[in-house]
Amino acid sequence: MHELQYLMFTVIVLALLFDFINGFHDSANAIATSVSTRALPPNTAVMMAALLEFAGAMISTGVAKTIGGDIVSSTQIVDEKIIIAGLFGAIVWNLVTWWFAMPSSSSHALIGGMIGAVMVSVGSTGLNFDGIGKIVVSLIASPVVAWFTGIIIMNVLFRLFGSLSPHTVNNGFRKMQVLTAASMAFSHGSNDAQKSMGIITLALFSGGFISEFEVPTYVKILCAAAMSLGVAFGGQRIIKTIGGKIFKLEPISGFAADLNSSLVVFSATLLHLPVSTTHVVSGSIMGVGTAKRINAVHWGVAQQMVMAWVMTIPCTAVMGALTYFLVDAIF
Repeated sequence: MHELQYLMFTVIVLALLFDFINGFHDSANAIATSVSTRALPPNTAVMMAALLEFAGAMISTGVAKTIGGDIVSSTQIVDEKIIIAGLFGAIVWNLVTWWFAMPSSSSHALIGGMIGAVMVSVGSTGLNFDGIGKIVVSLIASPVVAWFTGIIIMNVLFRLFGSLSPHTVNNGFRKMQVLTAASMAFSHGSNDAQKSMGIITLALFSGGFISEFEVPTYVKILCAAAMSLGVAFGGQRIIKTIGGKIFKLEPISGFAADLNSSLVVFSATLLHLPVSTTHVVSGSIMGVGTAKRINAVHWGVAQQMVMAWVMTIPCTAVMGALTYFLVDAIF
């Protein structure tokens, strides 16, 4: 029993660490466009985002239940060692991609880490392939949807405001970006913070600490706070990539990208689907850039991002598997 409690404590610490790292890794998603267009100073943007991330994380648990229930075939076969290994693999990947200033998906990392740990511990029968398929489809489809809707929103704005002078348009939309940055932070918190909630709840349920698969209030508060603190520390390295290297943003295009991203991410939250906000924001910026002209997008940078996305699940699966062998040898 003492060992079980120690392992459970380790799961919670690692899950909150994952949330914290996710926060500073993905803080760029919420504020990169508004900072790059100088709609908000970085410190103000970060603090605003941190508060709204916390608020967004508290509104729902649907995504948490999807993460906790759809990756494994049964919660009874999952123990704390599997979850520790999956979380550790995801954390290492997030730190590596952060160090190299490469936007990548924390959602992909977590799923890959869990898949690797389950595969080497109980085999493929421990995986819920239908559930994993649904999650992967939502992760792949979301940036494509964001790219397509980004083109539509940008074209609508061109039609509505194309006759005005660039100075007037930029001044107006620079102010409006404060609202869209806020909505993006709220929607990011509503989706991303729930992933750690789902993992902690899975561990509590499989360990017999709770009697039904419902996210306890204290878990919601802890994960929301960890995500919010992570955002407060900021992700300046990745802000430069998202905010300027994909496509040179102006206030109107920054507004369009943030509005589009927040709508896509929050729609996914309402549908209880985990998505990568990094992918969605990058897809939105590509769509907005494409609406202006195709060669306005720096497709070389976009290609590097796609390669990182493709590599994430296999790499974190290997990390999760190797970590499981280590954890199992220790305990």
